[in-house]
Amino acid sequence: MIRKANRTLIGLTGLVLLVVGGAVLATGLGLSMPSWWPYDGTSDVLLSRGDRYRWRDQGWWWPTVIAVLAVLVVLALWWLLAQLRRGRLTEVLVDSGDGEGALLRGRALEGVLGGEAAALDGVSDAKVTLTGRRTAPRARLKLLMEPHAAPATTLRGVSEGALAHARGSAGLDQLPAEVRLKAVKHRAERVN
Repeated sequence: MIRKANRTLIGLTGLVLLVVGGAVLATGLGLSMPSWWPYDGTSDVLLSRGDRYRWRDQGWWWPTVIAVLAVLVVLALWWLLAQLRRGRLTEVLVDSGDGEGALLRGRALEGVLGGEAAALDGVSDAKVTLTGRRTAPRARLKLLMEPHAAPATTLRGVSEGALAHARGSAGLDQLPAEVRLKAVKHRAERVN
């Protein structure tokens, strides 16, 4: 979500700056512009004195300016906080039975899940990332599959093995997981 929002925001900002900057540059170079374009000569300025003071005496002007700037500040703060937020879960709350609970490091659970998934037949590498809240974690597994591996068997092994063991050992009711399978690049076998 954050990655898509970043790309969209940067793309739109870049597009607007490119179009406006290119049009101002074209006007400054003396190229002909459409009749609706507000700047028509090389000696024209972007904001004349009249343009800068035109709406100052109107009652709606300052509330509108303040509202637009406030919205821009809120969006900028939202974007900044979204950048600082971690995508990876650092700890998982485990029910210890005493009402307090215990904290399990997220990296430890990721390592165990990855090790058990990588030990399956046909899996050459496994990368695990825990996301979500510490009381309701979610797992993302990326498995690199050997050419001879059967995806259905591997998925069954992951769900009945690694994920079931992680759910049981952490005392979780459920551990939703997204498993992505990718094949190892290999040469084609020759048939004689």
